[in-house]
Amino acid sequence: MRIAIISDIHSNLEALNRALKEIEQEKVDEIVCLGDIVGYGANPNECVDIVKKLTPHVLLGNHDEAAIDLTKTESFNPFARIAAEWTGDTLTQENKGYIAGLPFTLERNDLYFVHASPVKPEDWNYILTPSDAAENFHAMPSDVCFIGHSHVPEVFGEDLWTRNIVKGEKFIVNVGSIGQPRDGNPKLSFGIFDTELWSYRNLRLDYDVELAAFKIRKAGLPKNLADRLFVGK
Repeated sequence: MRIAIISDIHSNLEALNRALKEIEQEKVDEIVCLGDIVGYGANPNECVDIVKKLTPHVLLGNHDEAAIDLTKTESFNPFARIAAEWTGDTLTQENKGYIAGLPFTLERNDLYFVHASPVKPEDWNYILTPSDAAENFHAMPSDVCFIGHSHVPEVFGEDLWTRNIVKGEKFIVNVGSIGQPRDGNPKLSFGIFDTELWSYRNLRLDYDVELAAFKIRKAGLPKNLADRLFVGK
């Protein structure tokens, strides 16, 4: 089975549509979304509508949670907080109800999926370094765990140096962000995992950044949220 894992769409319709076009060409068997469908970008309802029809395997992200409960924005920077408030005002009641029903974790095909971290997924902790990953391996019910949240694609092996997934060893794989990459590369990011070959591939693709940024500015959202799309930061 070949599984496409997407994460951190952040209301970026242009990036999502480009990713899905590539996923269709890849002829995967199923898609898992690790959350943060909304936040930052200008098309929250359109992105939620697509994702909820696309796959039943969708997790809750911290920006999804914040859009339906503004008390969850305490740790957000001012730009993110403004975007969460705007998103909450913009989402339909139907889509708010859909988001409210999303789970924190998923176990499927001997794999584990979570938005942020295996340890206390509801706390939205970041896994940015091998030492961060080392604190999380014990909480994984499967050998391989897929995450998003940081917007930085990476593979962490339990031995702290292996980057190629090997059967029988534990790995945490960050698939990066569809809608707002933050590794200095503005190309959208997602992953494909083959359960038969036990292999992982990260894909990076160009999309219409100009249009996505224009929509953010037109919606009256902070200009910073548009500008950062061009530099992947």
